[in-house]
Amino acid sequence: MNRSSTPPAERLVPATPRGQRTRQRLLQAAETVFGEKGYEHASIADITREAEVALGTFYVYFPDKQSLFVEVVDELGARLRRLISEAVVGCEDRIDVEREGLRTFFEFVGRHPRLYRIVRQAEFVDEACFRRYYDRFAQGYVTGLRQAMDAGAVRRMDPEALAYCLMGLSDFLGMRWVLWGGEGVPEQVLDTAMDFIRHGMDARPAGADTDSGKGARKPRVPRSRSR
Repeated sequence: MNRSSTPPAERLVPATPRGQRTRQRLLQAAETVFGEKGYEHASIADITREAEVALGTFYVYFPDKQSLFVEVVDELGARLRRLISEAVVGCEDRIDVEREGLRTFFEFVGRHPRLYRIVRQAEFVDEACFRRYYDRFAQGYVTGLRQAMDAGAVRRMDPEALAYCLMGLSDFLGMRWVLWGGEGVPEQVLDTAMDFIRHGMDARPAGADTDSGKGARKPRVPRSRSR
């Protein structure tokens, strides 16, 4: 089942507006069905029924269930990245970028609560798709962090390692307060996350006064060579 997926650039897009709408309905229906039933238990008939199209119509747009699943994952990732990019356009400070990025991610998860289940299934349905979801997210993140480091807004670190640290933070906060909690991420949780990010990414040297007026940072404790 875990065969290589079709690169997005090679997918055919319907030429007519009607065809594009039908294809989009299938994608939206698939997000619902895969998220509720899981890949193994979801059938093409379930998806076409949810989309309110004929069973044979499915094969006009997708060769099989796995191809549709892969495109659902790719599209969710592309939409999330685009929304975050748009949300941070007016941010001049990197910390503001992080805050707006987190807020946008939490809002997206609130609108697409099946995102977590679908993406996690991808590891077993199509590993290339699973890795692509995170790799593409990380690529843009690394670029932005590297630019912030070059500008002195973020202290110099490994940008890829930092990107994955921040991605993990948002992933688990979204899971806890949006997916499990259902009420969205409280403002104090976002404040806590940003306080952690700010002091972990601050470009000023250790010991400098913080802008909150709470005094200087504690000196870093050297890490043991055994870890």
